[in-house]
Amino acid sequence: MENNTEVTEFILAGLTDDPELQIPLFIIFFFIYLITLVGNLGMIGLILLDSRLHTPMYFFLSNLSLADFGYSSAVTPKVMVGFLTGDKIMSYNACVTQFFFFVAFITAENFLLASMAYDRYAAVCKPLHYTTTMTTSVCACLAIGSHVCGFLNASIHTSNIFRLSFCASNVVNHFFCDAPALLALSCSDNYISEMVIFFVVGFSVLFSILVILISYLFIFVTILKMHSSEGRQKAFSTCASHLTTVSVFYGTGIFMYLQPSSSHSMGSDKMASVFYAIVIPMLNPLVYSMRNKEVKSAFKNTLGKAKLSIGFVF
Repeated sequence: MENNTEVTEFILAGLTDDPELQIPLFIIFFFIYLITLVGNLGMIGLILLDSRLHTPMYFFLSNLSLADFGYSSAVTPKVMVGFLTGDKIMSYNACVTQFFFFVAFITAENFLLASMAYDRYAAVCKPLHYTTTMTTSVCACLAIGSHVCGFLNASIHTSNIFRLSFCASNVVNHFFCDAPALLALSCSDNYISEMVIFFVVGFSVLFSILVILISYLFIFVTILKMHSSEGRQKAFSTCASHLTTVSVFYGTGIFMYLQPSSSHSMGSDKMASVFYAIVIPMLNPLVYSMRNKEVKSAFKNTLGKAKLSIGFVF
C-alpha cells in the first residue's frame, strides 16, 4: 500500500480540556518525571559506582532503569509542555519518533523482565552453578538481545502504523501517539495492521510471561523443598522486588487490553496509559530501593563518600 498521507501534523486531545486542571496536572506530572529521572538515572549511577552491585541481578536492573527512563522520556515531556503552554500540536515526524522510541523501550522492558526471572531461577534453583550459568557473556547477550528485540519490534510497528493514510482528521484522541488511537484515526483499511500488532505483541508478551511463569514455578518448588525458614525467607526476598515489578507491569496491560468490550473506552485507556507510560517508570526504582538491603547499603555508602569528598574540598 502506498503512503498517501496528507496529514503533516497531529493534534493531541490530551487528558482533559479543563483549563483549571492544566497547572495542577503539570505540577503532578513534573514531580513524577523528576522522581523518574532521579530514581532511574540514580540507580544506574549507583550500580556503576558500587562494586558490590556488579552482579547479574543489578546489571539487569540497570538496563531496566534505562528502559524506564527511555519510554518515560519519550512521552512525559511532551505531555507537560501541553499542560503548561496548551500546545498540543505534534508534527508527523515527531509523532513517528515518539511512537518508535516508546515501543522500543517498553518492548525491551518486557524482555528484560523475562531475563531477570531467568536470573532469579538460576540464583535460587541452581546456586552452586550460578556463576557459571550467569556469566558476563550470557548477561550481555540477554540484555543486548532485549534491546535489539525492542528496536526490531518498534521498527515493525512503526512501519506498520505509519504506512497508513491519515487524510480525514488529525486529532489523536490520546495524550501521546499510541497505536490504538492512531489506528482509529486512519482512513485506510487497517485490518492487516491490527493483525500484525495482535500477533507481534501477542508473541512478545506471551513468550516473556511464559518464561517468567516457568521460572517462578521452579523457584516456588525449590523454596517449598527448603528445610530452613531462613533460607526460604532469603529466597523470597531476592524475588519480591521483581515479582512486584512484574505484577504492576503486566497487571496494567491486562486491565487495559483484556477488559470486556462493553466496559472498554478511550477514557479508561488513557488512565491505564498514564499508569504504564508515566507512573510505572517512577515506581520501579522505588520498589527496588525500598525492598533491597544491598541497594540501601550502597546508597548510604555512596552518600558517605560524597560527604567525605565535600568535607575534604572545604
